[in-house]
This record gives sequence, C-alpha cells and structure tokens, in this order.
Amino acid sequence: MAETDSKWKKTALLVIDMQNDFILPGGPMLVKGGQAIVPNVIKAVEVARGRGIPIIWVVREHDPLGRDVELFRRHLYSPGKPKPTSKGSFGAELVDGLEIKGDDYKLVKTRFSAFFNTHLHSYLQGAGISNLVITGVQTPNCIRQTVFDAVALDYQSVTVIIDATAAATPEIHVGMQCMSSITSQIYWT
Repeated sequence: MAETDSKWKKTALLVIDMQNDFILPGGPMLVKGGQAIVPNVIKAVEVARGRGIPIIWVVREHDPLGRDVELFRRHLYSPGKPKPTSKGSFGAELVDGLEIKGDDYKLVKTRFSAFFNTHLHSYLQGAGISNLVITGVQTPNCIRQTVFDAVALDYQSVTVIIDATAAATPEIHVGMQCMSSITSQIYWT
C-alpha cells in the first residue's frame, strides 16, 4: 500500500508522450533527448507510486489515416509515410520501462496540450487535484503548452522536473526554463 502523505493528496504526476515513436532511435517523431530521460521518468513514477500520487499517462494516439492530426503533420499519414503514434501501433506504445498499472489513468490527446479537447481538467477536478508535476517530451511543444494551460486553469502548483523532460537539443530544453516565469516550478530528480 502506498504511503499517502496529506501534502501529496492534491498532486498528480503527468507523464507526457513517452512513446516509442518519440523516444526510440529511428522513430518518426524522435526527440533526441528523450532516451536519456527515461531513467528519471521511471524514478518519478516510482516516487509517485510510493507516495500515493495519481499517475496520468498522457499519450498521442492518432487515426491511421491522420484525420485527427494537426494540419502541419497530415503529410506524415499519406500512403507510404510513417503514420506516427497511430492507434494500436508499436510506435504508440510506452517506451520499455514505463508501464500503466492499477489505478493509473491513460489520457489520449491529439494536440500539444494535455488539456486541449480532452477531459483532463474535469478528471483532475473530480479527483481534487490542484497541483501537477510534469515529465516527458517534448519541452517546447507538449510540455510547455500543458504547463501554460494548467496555469491558465488556475492549478495552484505546476512543477516541471527538468531532468525528466526533454527536447530535440539541450539548448532548446534549457531555453524552456522560461516557464518558471509563469509561476511553474522547475526541479531536478
């Protein structure tokens, strides 16, 4: 049984886009820094489980024909193209070492933000969650947009674990520490 401390009762961990197509070499949406953060994301998940913090696995899963994909990515779903994170594909699966268990929650998104056109906010409100901890990829896109939306939705605390998030290059990733200017917190594992 997980040890639940009252300070963690209103906190949830979001693990964003830690899927094969984003993390593995040769993946069509490869985030070059993604593989390096897998151990720290695993550690964050283990800490969350140990503290009784709900874990929300935020994943992209797209229609194989690309009908739900952003306009700028639709070319990736034409005949003969890779069709990244298509529902049911190997590329849409979580990278090895990460696993949805028990009471964990899987949320499917089709845009950068975990909040956009999903029921994440409703789910978190129903669970009494007001504090978020963010891990995953990619910092300038999905991480940043989720953080901005969480702040706009008045979550009390939005924390980004800097060494459990990644971007295409270290320079881009470090540059995203500007998120701290909107009251989110930046921490290392």
